[in-house]
Amino acid sequence: MEIAPRQLAEKLRRGEQIWLLDVRQDWEHQLARLPDQALIPLHELPSRLDEVQPQPGAQVVCYCHHGVRSLSAAAILRQAGFREAVSLAGGIDLWSRIIDPSVPRY
Repeated sequence: MEIAPRQLAEKLRRGEQIWLLDVRQDWEHQLARLPDQALIPLHELPSRLDEVQPQPGAQVVCYCHHGVRSLSAAAILRQAGFREAVSLAGGIDLWSRIIDPSVPRY
C-alpha cells in the first residue's frame, strides 16, 4: 500500500496519471509541497471524500511528512473504493532527501 519515492518520480517522469493528495495540515503544506492536486488534512478526509476526484485511470498517491498519516489516508480511500490509493513511503521528507532537495525539509 506504499510507493517508494523513486517509483513515484519515475511514474511522474514518464507522464503517468498520478493524483497527489497532501493529507498534512495547511501550515505544513505552505512550508513544503509536491505539485499536488489537493490538500485535505487526514482528520477531514472521511467527510471530504467527494473532493477526491482523480482523472479516470489515475493512481491516487497520498503523502504527509514522514508517511504515517498518508498510510491511514490510503486505507480510508481504499475502503471508499479507490483501489489503487497508496501512500508515499517516507513522506515528503524522504522525497526531499533523495529526489528533490529543493523541497524544504522541516
